[in-house]
Amino acid sequence: MKTIALAAVAAALIASPALAQEHNHANHGAAAPAAAAGKLSVESTPIGEIVKNEKAKAALEKALPQIQQFYDQIGTMTLAQVAPMSQGAIDDAKLKEIQAEFDKIQ
Repeated sequence: MKTIALAAVAAALIASPALAQEHNHANHGAAAPAAAAGKLSVESTPIGEIVKNEKAKAALEKALPQIQQFYDQIGTMTLAQVAPMSQGAIDDAKLKEIQAEFDKIQ
């Protein structure tokens, strides 16, 4: 059931069922220092931490309006981890755009 839900998330958000297969819990410990320091990063801050900051959440949802309905499924992943599975929906330019918005918040 969880795999089906994650596949639906991937199809709706980034048009790829690979999200359910690529979710790797081992990489999430590396994100803690960036989040603890308060600096938001598309590379190292889990999405679940990003949305705890109202300004960052607003910037994220402006850049990726559909993302809000999937926070519970991708909250432990970073935007950089989701990007390769997005079939171009989250490319380097989009990551840079979002990071620039996060940098304004810092």
